[in-house]
Amino acid sequence: MTDLFDKFDMSQSSLGQHADYLEDYFMFPKLEGALGPRMSFNGKPVLNWSLNNYLGLANHPEVRRVDGEAANEWGLAYPMGARMMSGNTVHHIELERQLASFISKEDVMLLNFGYQGVLSIIDAVVDRRDVIVYDAESHASILDGVRLHMGKRFVFPHNNIENLEKQLKRAKKLADETGGGILVITEGVFGMSGNLGKLDKIVALKEKYNFRLFVDDAHGFGTMGATGAGAGEELGVQDQIDLYFSTFAKSMASIGAFVGGNARAVKFLRYNLRSQIFAKSLPMPLVIGAMKRLELLRDHSEHKDNLWKITKALQSGLRENGFNIGTTQSPVTPVILSGSVPEACNMVYDLRENYGIFCSLVIYPVIPKGIIILRLIPTAVHTLEDVKETIATFKELKSKLDDGVYLREEILVLEK
Repeated sequence: MTDLFDKFDMSQSSLGQHADYLEDYFMFPKLEGALGPRMSFNGKPVLNWSLNNYLGLANHPEVRRVDGEAANEWGLAYPMGARMMSGNTVHHIELERQLASFISKEDVMLLNFGYQGVLSIIDAVVDRRDVIVYDAESHASILDGVRLHMGKRFVFPHNNIENLEKQLKRAKKLADETGGGILVITEGVFGMSGNLGKLDKIVALKEKYNFRLFVDDAHGFGTMGATGAGAGEELGVQDQIDLYFSTFAKSMASIGAFVGGNARAVKFLRYNLRSQIFAKSLPMPLVIGAMKRLELLRDHSEHKDNLWKITKALQSGLRENGFNIGTTQSPVTPVILSGSVPEACNMVYDLRENYGIFCSLVIYPVIPKGIIILRLIPTAVHTLEDVKETIATFKELKSKLDDGVYLREEILVLEK
């Protein structure tokens, strides 16, 4: 028998073994200043590509005004209690009504947090008789919700519709035996690769296999579709998504989330979603602020238009200069390179210290060994000059990486 806490030795984990030089710089970095493309890191100005502030609303003057006024009028305590007990207001109900109308669903339920919400939705919807079929590259909140499921679960390789059908055959056979149902879970836009879930191909299988579809569209809401209503709108299948989820943490630049569906499904969730039944209601300033953000998202298409202008310039420029950005179909822009963890750290150190560009570093175990991803998130408030500067810098970085400049295992203090 050992002490339970012996496992906390960070040197035993894939990321923890690099903590001496990863922590406080590559992991848990501190960006400072007003949210936007130009911020400060370690006291130096940087061009920032690491915020999921797609529509640029985080520092929008109207948003900041409404946030401030709402905080002054209501404070952060109101309402006290869970929605079911003492935390409901006409403003919470109105936000749900507006969201439901925008995403073309009969009803919507507000959630305090995205991760918590996804986990709890899965827990509420399925029981041990039911079968879950899910995409292998689903977000951690989905994977964790699936792991908590007491029934059977089958996974299909990312966006592999042929394999999905094989798993659905297995699921249907099992569900016929148990008397349960089938829940298929995928994403509208996958946050690491940027590609869309094949929602149109998935819904084409619904009649044959009689399943319900749950879509996490955190990165699609506000960025995809003619009106910004998401990946379902983009692919023309919004009406076939049974449970549509998104968070306020991306295009809405806030805290909170929501799930939409038909009135029957949402009413069931209101009375069974434990993460909301036993949690304090979303504070009023966040609700009032969310309505202003939704108004700007819904009624001012220039934000999405500018996002896509920057996205197209960035992605086409990278491709034209020989960079692999995978199969992205969204603003998410992964720059995929080959190299070790120490090489990745040296390169990003050079990028931040000597070129003044900040973006997210993705390494093993999030992705396979030998692969480095520099994930860029364009926003509506970036400029074409930002794009030009970044592409020129990445060309220099790739040349250094190919020449072995970053092979030394210690962090290099490189001169430009």
